Amino acid sequence: MLEKRPAQRSESSNPGRQAFTEVAGSVLEFIERVIEIKRVSKVVKGGKRMRLSATVVVGDGKGSVGVGHGKASEVAQAVRKATLRAKKNLSPVSIKDNTIPHETIGKYSASRVLLKPASKGTGLVACPKVRAVLEAAGIKDCLTKSLRSNSSYNLAIATLLALQQLRTIDEIAKNRNKPIAHLIAKKGMVSESTVS
Repeated sequence: MLEKRPAQRSESSNPGRQAFTEVAGSVLEFIERVIEIKRVSKVVKGGKRMRLSATVVVGDGKGSVGVGHGKASEVAQAVRKATLRAKKNLSPVSIKDNTIPHETIGKYSASRVLLKPASKGTGLVACPKVRAVLEAAGIKDCLTKSLRSNSSYNLAIATLLALQQLRTIDEIAKNRNKPIAHLIAKKGMVSESTVS
């Protein structure tokens, strides 16, 4: 059974931290981005109890990404909690040539995020919250549009849900137990192999 050890932090000057986790002799590198830190309060009998809330995106840059949320009385503790929760919630994402396979819309609460594939060299056209999730997943070219609410946490989760809906044609063919040529012929398209 694989044994997880605590992450060792690396000192880097880029905006997203990189953490290394050693699992059974191999080292896994994670990209961590703090997308929001805000002060929240809870009204109790004696007055208001102030705490800090943090939202963190964690990904390996190779098709896995997760979003976590944590609250604590100090910033460092809130970020640590959010990071651990994000690592527990890592989910796989389908990537095709550094972009997404097809257009999709992610919905969470009042937020909507539209993701469209982009040609090579376009880069990420996105707001900072959506960009953090896409970069952590390893997507380099994508067009996005934030619709309706722009709450940081809701946008991050909506983006994650949109990425989880993505499927490549290989995955669809495997799930349906059909050859890829059957799916292409069904849509009335001509495959590249028959053309050449």
